[in-house]
Amino acid sequence: MKLKPLIAAMATTLLASTAFAAGEHAGGHSDSDAIGKAGKAANVKRTVTVDMTDAMRFKPASITVKQGETIKFIVKNSGKLKHEMVLGSEKELKEHNEVMKKNPEMEHADDNQVTVAPGKKGEMIWQFTKAGKVNFACLQPGHYDAGMKGAVTVSSKTMANDGHAGHKH
Repeated sequence: MKLKPLIAAMATTLLASTAFAAGEHAGGHSDSDAIGKAGKAANVKRTVTVDMTDAMRFKPASITVKQGETIKFIVKNSGKLKHEMVLGSEKELKEHNEVMKKNPEMEHADDNQVTVAPGKKGEMIWQFTKAGKVNFACLQPGHYDAGMKGAVTVSSKTMANDGHAGHKH
């Protein structure tokens, strides 16, 4: 049956046109430069395992990385519900959450996210290119509102080196 590809195409078109109308997207996430970019397996510096639970929590919910570091996330779903890990700015995640409420069956296929069926694992490779905070959340309907979110703190290259950025000894 060819209904699924048609529905996926319609959902993608709807999301893209909604986002474009808001003036934020032109073929990608508006804040994607701020959160980094898809990483390459050859550049992975370390692996971080993240567990998603039906208590609507990520474990860990707080992750620290260095600017420029490429991380391989192994994302486990230890619950009985479908969960996902989506990287983005807080603003993007809130907006996307609202879209998901209106389109609960929408499927994702972006580099900054992984959807995982109950009892399964998925992976995502991401390079954190800028210092600051990158949020992550589960955008399955109701999960974000229940508190299923976390953050990656990206330390700057200079601060990561000696903790004395901006001055010499």
